[in-house]
Amino acid sequence: MVQKMRSWLFAPGDSEKKMGKAIASEADIALLDLEDSVAPENKPAARQMVAGMLQGAPDRARLWVRINPLDTPSAVRDLAAVVPAAPAGLFLPKAEGAHHITQLHHYLTVLEAAHSLPQGSTKIAALVTETAAAMFRTGEYAGNYHGKERLVAMSWGAEDLSSARGAREQRGADGEYAQTYEMARSLCLLGAVAADVAPIETVQPEFRDLEALEVRARTVRAAGFRGMLAIHPAQIAPINTAFTPSAEEIAHARAVVQAFADNPGAGTIAINGAMLDRPHLALAERLLGEAGEGA
Repeated sequence: MVQKMRSWLFAPGDSEKKMGKAIASEADIALLDLEDSVAPENKPAARQMVAGMLQGAPDRARLWVRINPLDTPSAVRDLAAVVPAAPAGLFLPKAEGAHHITQLHHYLTVLEAAHSLPQGSTKIAALVTETAAAMFRTGEYAGNYHGKERLVAMSWGAEDLSSARGAREQRGADGEYAQTYEMARSLCLLGAVAADVAPIETVQPEFRDLEALEVRARTVRAAGFRGMLAIHPAQIAPINTAFTPSAEEIAHARAVVQAFADNPGAGTIAINGAMLDRPHLALAERLLGEAGEGA
């Protein structure tokens, strides 16, 4: 069964209560955080808490851990503490190209062997726009490099990028992201599509505005994103709803697939007065796959 990736819920790794809520939520992935939500002095204790939550969880297939950036000493300490507890995957912040996936892959290969875990079982999702350098390398993830098979998702972020460039504002008067951040979103989306992994939309900090969240989630899904990061359990239901194909969408996709099946070799078909071609078939098959149906 393919892992759903509609909703990724962050929970601070130094709070057993918040991690417990994330694990008990309807989020497709509970993301236990060792990076930004944990103060430096609390990281050693957080590592042990996260490892304990993983070991005590009945279903680790949806439990991931965000580690610290690879260029910090904390990253190796994170890996040594949590990989033996077999998280389903690791969320890598401040990734700056395929070489960081390879570096993490090598660490994981050693740790999986040392703890009798299946080789390649620990997957990777990468935040690929958090530094200026990272923005120029989002296309690298589609190349041939060691560890590529572990990469399953790519996301982007505005907060760290804003800090890196010394920007005081991320959004304009209309509430939309400024040009640099829209570019980051687009580069993440295109890089993920090129790498054949899931593009994941960044968080919405205004966690109480669920109506705006639903509008945004539907908008980015229409643009091609496959899921969205969340910072509060209340955000999960709107995200899951937005990224779940509707009955109407499924019915239309079935009709498209059936029409092409009934006309083998056809390059175009007409449905409800519209002329559809092979790219429409590919979209229909993908949507049915998201809905858990074979195309």
